[in-house]
Amino acid sequence: MRERQHGDAAGGIGLLTRIERALGTGTAAYLPGDGWIRLTLPLDDGDPAPVTVDVIADAARAPEGIAYLLPGGGLNFAAEFLTPGGRGGHCLAHALRRRGLLVVGVTPREDAATAAGITADWGLEAHRRDLAGVVDALDSVLGLPYQYVGHSAGAALALDAASQDTSPRLRRVVALDTTGPYTGDLAVRAADTRDAYATRLAQGFPVVDPGLAAVIAKAVADPDGVSPAPWPPDRALRFTHAGLAHFALVRTAALPGQANWIYAQGHSAGSYDFGATPAEDRFALTRTPLTTWQAATAALGSGLLPTALMRDLAAVWAGDDDTYRIAWDRITAEVVWVNTELGRGDHSRGAELIRAGGNERVSFTVVPGYGHGDIVWAETAASDVWSRF
Repeated sequence: MRERQHGDAAGGIGLLTRIERALGTGTAAYLPGDGWIRLTLPLDDGDPAPVTVDVIADAARAPEGIAYLLPGGGLNFAAEFLTPGGRGGHCLAHALRRRGLLVVGVTPREDAATAAGITADWGLEAHRRDLAGVVDALDSVLGLPYQYVGHSAGAALALDAASQDTSPRLRRVVALDTTGPYTGDLAVRAADTRDAYATRLAQGFPVVDPGLAAVIAKAVADPDGVSPAPWPPDRALRFTHAGLAHFALVRTAALPGQANWIYAQGHSAGSYDFGATPAEDRFALTRTPLTTWQAATAALGSGLLPTALMRDLAAVWAGDDDTYRIAWDRITAEVVWVNTELGRGDHSRGAELIRAGGNERVSFTVVPGYGHGDIVWAETAASDVWSRF
């Protein structure tokens, strides 16, 4: 189904039509906006779970370059980059479009997959191949300078893609809240995490379900209801739904789970104070409101993560080049690496390895007072974070 916009959108439609022809024969949907137009195209490559490409184009002017937006693990383009983060409804996709860029979001296959459809082959290399297919197809018809912009697992994918991309049109990589190799005890912990995911794969479990979307949905629909999760001060009692959602967002590192230790504190900046009973707990989010988290998680597809992807990411964290290696020394584009204090923290080893390979155009900064998801959804992200790249 297509909705056509007339007048000054004609140029945008023409550009998106060229993009649609370059990418293939999927069922495209066009949506006109206020001064922009969006193309959503699940790529028809014979796989029942396709890569989906979203393109946001300015309706009145030709783009000066391309920003490939790569969502974090379990997320998709719309959830991550089109979710409004403030009273003005701002989002990173439109912020980049306003800078004169063609925004191309690449949502991985797992978003459209069922648990039964995800295989042990869906590791980081498979994600990189899928991305390269999109980039090569568009580069052949547009020939514009481009950059990779990724968050979390998407940022690791952006760096991996840049290490294999020799095009002179690749100008920059923006890595938002991700981690290269750890050192010391954290590298050992990462190796244990890699082994745990490898064991899950060997046992026939190719899927990880983070479960956060369901937790947030219950917190909104029935905030005072009793959750199944034990309450830390007295494990005979249970969190309320609202309490569990806020605890999971603010104190992610305190939750059980194979990879929750990678957060300095949590997904979202905020506070959580236990009361005399779960109903008396006091909590708040200070950067990204729960309504934004709800909007983002409600826009998810499957919300699932391939175990193979998590194994490969853990191998990167462990510095295990035999399981998976990002060729840090081959990244020659400018790198803008921005982490958050409460999310992935001040772990700059990946940026240091890029510099050690001879690339001096590398910056690494940490945004204080921000959690992992706040970097894209906080009401103040435009001034505090996006202005850095």
